[in-house]
Amino acid sequence: MSVLEVKNIKKSFGKTEVLKGIDFSLEKGEVLVIIGSSGSGKTTLLRCLNFLEIADEGTISVDGKLLFDGAKPDINDRKIRENRLHFGLVFQNFNLFPQYTVIENVKLAPTLLKKASDAEIEEKARNLISRVGLSEKVDNYPCQLSGGQQQRVAIARALALNPDILCFDEPTSALDPELTGEVLKVIKGLKSKDSTMIIVTHEMEFAKNVADKVIFMADGVIEEMGTPEEVFDNPKSSKTRSFLNKAYENI
Repeated sequence: MSVLEVKNIKKSFGKTEVLKGIDFSLEKGEVLVIIGSSGSGKTTLLRCLNFLEIADEGTISVDGKLLFDGAKPDINDRKIRENRLHFGLVFQNFNLFPQYTVIENVKLAPTLLKKASDAEIEEKARNLISRVGLSEKVDNYPCQLSGGQQQRVAIARALALNPDILCFDEPTSALDPELTGEVLKVIKGLKSKDSTMIIVTHEMEFAKNVADKVIFMADGVIEEMGTPEEVFDNPKSSKTRSFLNKAYENI
């Protein structure tokens, strides 16, 4: 059984169709990378999966459980909060709470949701912070960290609730080139048979190296989907070829 099943997801803003029917599935432990030009619908898709936007049509299922059905859109705030627990989301711009230290940022959600005892939450937070290489920064505030360090804290925070699927929305787009590598290294280090990830990125070489499955989006649809070898080395679509040619010209 797939850990994630997405069927016919559509989303419009006013008269603008942003997603025109998106279908894909993910197995546990797979890494899906989504590429495409700005405006192709990548971020809107991620926001629909994380229930930051509510799709107009389609279904979203996790581990065989139907979380959303556009034909029966009786979704309330409590249901949205429950659904979000299946997904962790790392934003472009970190979105850390500036008034809290590193460890307080990582502990906040599990503490509010009473996921475990205070001692267990503290231990897990410290382990996650160590995992992203920031043990010496546990008591620092976000303003005392580089952009790359802040993004690594954001990754630890997203992992703190044990999401079924960890999502990244352009995780390096706000970083200087020299800081990009440290964040990509951490993300690549998360890859395991138990870690299912969806990564929206413009970093083509990273995408090619980390992905099990690649989706190229254009104009609100999946233009091409396949393995990294299929999409990057033997693209079938002229739109995919054009996008990749331009992407590699800019490297």
